[in-house]
Amino acid sequence: MGTRPIRDFRSDTVTVAGPAMREAMAAAPVGDDVYDEDPTVNRLQDRVAELAGKEAALFLTSGTQSNLSAVLSHCGRGDEFIIGRDYHILLNEAAGAAALGGASPWPIDCGADGAISPDNIRAAVREPDIHHPVSRLLCLENTVNGFVQPVDRIAKLAATGHDCGLAVHLDGARLFNAAVACGVGIGAFLDDVDTVSLCLSKGLGAPVGTVLAGDRATIARAHRARKILGGGLRQAGHLAAAGLYALDHHVDRLSEDHARAERLANGLRAIGALSLEQGSNMVWVTPPAEHHDDLVAHLEANGLLAIFWKPTMRFVTHHDIDDADVDELVAAFVGFFDAR
Repeated sequence: MGTRPIRDFRSDTVTVAGPAMREAMAAAPVGDDVYDEDPTVNRLQDRVAELAGKEAALFLTSGTQSNLSAVLSHCGRGDEFIIGRDYHILLNEAAGAAALGGASPWPIDCGADGAISPDNIRAAVREPDIHHPVSRLLCLENTVNGFVQPVDRIAKLAATGHDCGLAVHLDGARLFNAAVACGVGIGAFLDDVDTVSLCLSKGLGAPVGTVLAGDRATIARAHRARKILGGGLRQAGHLAAAGLYALDHHVDRLSEDHARAERLANGLRAIGALSLEQGSNMVWVTPPAEHHDDLVAHLEANGLLAIFWKPTMRFVTHHDIDDADVDELVAAFVGFFDAR
């Protein structure tokens, strides 16, 4: 690639902390968080609990650790959790709930936009029978592959779960994206949700960390699960400070990422050979199969990175992508197909 700069559209996890965030991290007052004595961690946990409208919150190393701690706090060995078949906990978290907690997922269909139906939830709940696992938990997600699940949809699904005797966990790795897209605070999605996992290291641009929020008893169980999973950290306030900075400075700007994803989608729609979808800060592009590999080579040669799955590629806008980067990507696509 020579000296071409890299423009990285693979994920919003690739962002790098800027000088002001690093300064906040370096200056953070700290203590031993395993003893609950880190004041910056405690401040972050209290802040997120308030934003989510929950009693308590817990700082964890990652979204995967947070989701797993949540499932373990709701389910025992041999219990079952109901989940959309395209959701991250099911597909991309190494079957941790089954491997480490003995909890079994029961996937149900979801639409192209990630929506699942109340009827499918009801149908998935096991009847009392010694041959069956016990249905214990409903796992929701927002956003799903970038697609926003509206407030009323989450409320209806959570209410359905409770009507069926299930606890409800929301994987809200990008819930701030959903909230900004809907013009509401994150709490608007959470009245009927028991626990929510909120990533700081995706759209919000912190280098590490996720916060799990819920009632005190459930968060206490999750705290124990975090210890079992090796997630107890000592002077973690240096990491928590990045999350606090992100909450103060990087939430409202998520609308810029959404606008750039729309800019990208609009630019690519001019290429008739492509089919695409856009949701919040993600654009999914399906090129003709016969051009896929050559297109990937062309984009990489121009310093443009994405998740180049087949048949559909994913491009994600984020804090470290600007309008010029988007326009460069569109131009690379146009140049490739103009030459065909």
